[in-house]
Amino acid sequence: MAEKRKADLLQGTLDMLILKSLIEGPRHGYGVAKWIQVTTKNALLIEEGSLYPALHRMQKRGWIKSEWGLSESNRRAKYYELTSPGRTQLKSEVQAWSHLVDAISLVLNSNLAEA
Repeated sequence: MAEKRKADLLQGTLDMLILKSLIEGPRHGYGVAKWIQVTTKNALLIEEGSLYPALHRMQKRGWIKSEWGLSESNRRAKYYELTSPGRTQLKSEVQAWSHLVDAISLVLNSNLAEA
């Protein structure tokens, strides 16, 4: 059950995580997934079946663009880069997420007698 909840949460935040992973510069798909995994200390593992459809959807929306290049292992890889509309979207999603976290914190820190 905990795995199901983790997947549901991720589904609603995957775009934000991907956009954030690209803030420092272009990354290929594996690099995006690895950045999220390392940054979250292995708490979030992004599967290819979720990552690539999200990257394609975000590219269609104009939030990211892609270009073929060579990976660190000298293999052909598609690199994704944040666009100006993507930066705007990231800012919007971070603000919405922060607002949600603040609201949930109010609930978690409330005194049950207050209810």
